[in-house]
Amino acid sequence: MSSGEFLSIEPHEIQFPFELRKQISYSLNLSNKTDNYVAFKVKTTNPKMYCVGPNTGVVLPRSTCNVIVTMQAQKEAPPDMQCKDKFLLQSVVANPGATPKDITPDMFNKESGHKVEECKLLVVYVAPHRPPSPVRVGSEEGSSPRASVSDSGSFSVAELSSVSFLSAMFDMEWCFDFTEW
Repeated sequence: MSSGEFLSIEPHEIQFPFELRKQISYSLNLSNKTDNYVAFKVKTTNPKMYCVGPNTGVVLPRSTCNVIVTMQAQKEAPPDMQCKDKFLLQSVVANPGATPKDITPDMFNKESGHKVEECKLLVVYVAPHRPPSPVRVGSEEGSSPRASVSDSGSFSVAELSSVSFLSAMFDMEWCFDFTEW
């Protein structure tokens, strides 16, 4: 958890389970630890890749707010799954009763004498959890034929062909980008 005088931000890293061609969202929790209204603004180093909602807002006294960060679908994985993108969350005490419509860029201007807290959040890509294989191994009495393992622990040629065909079908799905047709 990252904690300033105004807001506690949890978590302090934005972790995306990276998957090709899939839009992925992540939730940040902002907790106002004060008796004041606190305005916030979220910026990123890569605005074309991410959507933030809301990217500005007001957290009421002693309450919380969720901010959703959505990474756009990616066509290729970055080298070594490393990401240099960052987010900057700025917060400032707002006037009592402030609403998101009352937020102005000048509120976050330190040169104007405003006390602006800043929290940097790193983006981290994590390998997605792989679901179990949809192909069952073993047979159940009274059910349709499925791939099974013999007592020696090997597949028959017919069973291996079925499993290989299914595996190839799943792999082919990832070979084509249908959005460009």
